[in-house]
Amino acid sequence: MLDLTYSDLFCAIWGIMLTRVRVFLKSLNQDSVVNQVLSLEVATAVLLFEVIRADEEYTDEEKKYCQKMLMAQFGLGRDEVDAILAAAEDEAFHATDYYRYTSLVNKHFTLGQRIEIVEKLWQLAYSDGKLDAIEEHTIRKIADLLHLNHQEYIQTKLTVQNAS
Repeated sequence: MLDLTYSDLFCAIWGIMLTRVRVFLKSLNQDSVVNQVLSLEVATAVLLFEVIRADEEYTDEEKKYCQKMLMAQFGLGRDEVDAILAAAEDEAFHATDYYRYTSLVNKHFTLGQRIEIVEKLWQLAYSDGKLDAIEEHTIRKIADLLHLNHQEYIQTKLTVQNAS
């Protein structure tokens, strides 16, 4: 018969619990490293999605516009774009700022490409037939983080307004 005291039993159970907690925390850490990898496509889609959700109305026109824009920008198929938009929606829901996304765009896109992105944001904002102040504010913040100067920001807005 085993001669165990309550203290020995407590220590054994405590050791097992600590081991399981360590394994769990290690798995969380590995998952977070995987989740830190962000594609340029998803980062761009997050910026689009931020404009969509700014006015709290996600219309079919906006969704179709996002799909077309991402397919044209990155040469992707509809299934790939739908997966990217789903990932972008999840990213945007958990995001606390835009820097993570704009820094990736800044790193990989030229100034001309970043200006095109802001034009796309304006087109998206106008795609439902109206521009809300919060959409305009969101685009302004994103344009600043994409290092567009005020003249470039205004020019993108006027270009889209004149095309409408």
